This record gives sequence, C-alpha cells and structure tokens, in this order.
Amino acid sequence: MNENIPGERQKAKEKNMQELQMLEQNLQNLLLQKQAFQFELRETQAALKELEKSGEEVFKMIGQLMIKTDKKSMKEELINKEKMIDLRIKEFGKQERALAGKFEALQKEALK
Repeated sequence: MNENIPGERQKAKEKNMQELQMLEQNLQNLLLQKQAFQFELRETQAALKELEKSGEEVFKMIGQLMIKTDKKSMKEELINKEKMIDLRIKEFGKQERALAGKFEALQKEALK
C-alpha cells in the first residue's frame, strides 16, 4: 500500500496543477472582460460630458445610422448605461477576488 502513495501524490499534484492552470485562465478571461467594461464605462462618461456641452439637438449612432434624439432621453439612456456597466464591473471585482482566493489556496497546497 505504501508503494501506491507516491503515485497517488503525483496524481494529486497533477490534478492540482491542472486546476491552477484553469483558474489562472479563468482569472485572465475575467480581467479582460472587466477591462472591456471599464473602457466602455469611460466612453459612456465621456459621452455624458459631451452631452452636457451640446445644445438640445443631439444625435446617436445606431449601427451605421445617425438618428436625431432629444437631449433628455439621451442623458437618461447614458446614465442608465453607466449604472449598468458600473454594476457589472463591481460583479467582476467580486468574481476576481473569489478566483484569486481559490488560486492562492491551491497554490499553497501545491507548494506543500
């Protein structure tokens, strides 16, 4: 039975390393998604600033069309978009912390 223990330890280490690699990949994907939303948030905030400078006549892009819209509804749309994106970024932060915690725990276990 002692002969089998080193083999089992090796299998456990290999499994642990695979899990670490998967967690690392998931964490990287999550960070990329979070960065994309952060970029979109900055764009939305910049659009809100420009909207404040504009007159009452504003336009928005829908696909390849530019459509005239009123400033008030455009502002509401951008504010709602900003809130939604901010919530998504916060959720990504929670997921990031959870994955990082799992990663650290597995890494400590692997180093034993």
